[in-house]
Amino acid sequence: MKLKFALNHITAPKLSLEEFIALAARLGIRDIEIRNDLPNELSQLKPQEVKAIAAAHGVTIISINALYPFNVWSGDLPERALAMADYAEKSGAKALVMCPLNEGRPVAFKDLVQALSAMKPILEDRGLTGLVEPLGFPVSSLRTKGEAVKAIDEAGGQSVYKLVHDTFHHHLAGETEFFPEKTGLVHISGVVDPAVRVDAMLDSHRVLVDKADRLENIAQIKALLAAGFEGPYSFEPFAEEVHALADPLTAVGESMAYIRSA
Repeated sequence: MKLKFALNHITAPKLSLEEFIALAARLGIRDIEIRNDLPNELSQLKPQEVKAIAAAHGVTIISINALYPFNVWSGDLPERALAMADYAEKSGAKALVMCPLNEGRPVAFKDLVQALSAMKPILEDRGLTGLVEPLGFPVSSLRTKGEAVKAIDEAGGQSVYKLVHDTFHHHLAGETEFFPEKTGLVHISGVVDPAVRVDAMLDSHRVLVDKADRLENIAQIKALLAAGFEGPYSFEPFAEEVHALADPLTAVGESMAYIRSA
């Protein structure tokens, strides 16, 4: 079983885009995710510049993360969706990650389907994949991949949408079903704090995966591999203790080695 690792810029957000891409290349990682929520990054760089930096280091931009809240298709969201899709196409990115409203307010299933239907031609026209990422937080309006699959089917979006299987959110949602054939990307991160309850886990608890992980990352990865998923496993730790690391190269390399050995 060959693991294909990827790297999300949130792993080392203090690095410039070029420094981050160079870090991935030094780790032997050829797939990266860039973000639209980091300061002085995409807002400061033209998409053609991003494309050139990636090409110079021999890496592929597998996604821009993320369109939010994609399932509330109102206000300025359609305009932002168009702008992100245009940027993705021109930068050479393959996909857009799409995250649902995560503020404690429910979103009706019909509105979720409407948003997917509206986004579908935008993605199709630019040759992009929409990576739908349910968020397992109790306040999330779309917690499970199962509901996302039903909505994608209802919108007739099977050809343009794939799931993000996030090991953190899979655990938080208490979801047991895997959808390997419908998955385009896996996000991996661990929680090692022994005191925090599952329903109280936040992005700030998400660290690199090691032997103290409470999210059953290894079991989840084994299940996905056994089911035939061959896509990338992308590191996405949000904890400040990871962001503050003086040597992210060694830390990520050690996590890669642990996951491979386990």
